[in-house]
Amino acid sequence: MEDLKIFSGNTNPEFAKKVAEHAGVELGHCKFSRFADGEVQVEIHESVRGANTFVLQSTCPPVNESYMELFMILDALRRASANEISAVIPYYGYARQDRKVAPRAPISAKCIADLLKTAGANRLISVDLHSAQIQGFVVFLMIRLFAIPTLARHWREKMGAGDEYVAVSPDAGGVERVRAFAKRIGCSIAIIDKRRAGPGQIESVNLVGDVRGKSAVILDDMIDTAGTLTQAVDSLLKNGAKRVFAVATHPVLSGPAIQRLSESGVEKVWVTDTIPLRPEAVASGKFEVVSVAPVVAEAIKRINTHDSVSALFD
Repeated sequence: MEDLKIFSGNTNPEFAKKVAEHAGVELGHCKFSRFADGEVQVEIHESVRGANTFVLQSTCPPVNESYMELFMILDALRRASANEISAVIPYYGYARQDRKVAPRAPISAKCIADLLKTAGANRLISVDLHSAQIQGFVVFLMIRLFAIPTLARHWREKMGAGDEYVAVSPDAGGVERVRAFAKRIGCSIAIIDKRRAGPGQIESVNLVGDVRGKSAVILDDMIDTAGTLTQAVDSLLKNGAKRVFAVATHPVLSGPAIQRLSESGVEKVWVTDTIPLRPEAVASGKFEVVSVAPVVAEAIKRINTHDSVSALFD
């Protein structure tokens, strides 16, 4: 593993340390500073010539700061003659802006991919992309990792499995994720038909499937303001679910999210460590964190040794 080096930005250093530990390497030495006007300055404090380098940086708030820091690290590695440069972005910010939703609107997810390529990335690695089609317009190699196998395994160990549970998708786009979870814990599925009045505004919620007398598990790729999630919880309880849990990969938790979840009928929210959990969320007692660092570390090791990554999820 002498040719493998892992570096980290400042958004989720604890996660990066776990990944490096599981990969069996020391985290690379990188110095960050700011000019008086806020400009980012990055210095790589070790040789990377000819090395396969991986840069871990979740683009959680502040999103734009996180990306700018990542671009600077990638450019520094490129100019230091690294062999391969992989941007490991567990939570890919701007992924929700994956198409034109209005005339003269940008496709921001594509713009970010182009900027990563220009900065020096040869490869992009991400966990549970919000939209699978992002893979189609990334102009370099992209590897998509999945958190559901890890989350489902921990669920079985702690909560069991079987027909007493029902896996619920909060919208039609999340059915694939729900099926993957339901298959692993041996339960049925349900879908919430959600109609939007505008960004972040829900017009109506209808349930497709039977949750009466069962423990419902809502599956999603992220929790942002938790508006959709808390409305789904209310709908499930009104339709006879005896308990409601939530499982999500990325705990973005913007604005009123933590308060909404604390006041809702959801019993427990399971999330991963792709984004560091805010102190208020920890204090609420409603969250449980499952680490996907071993999965990311194993993927990095397999890429470095040219082994199959997809076999991780077979």
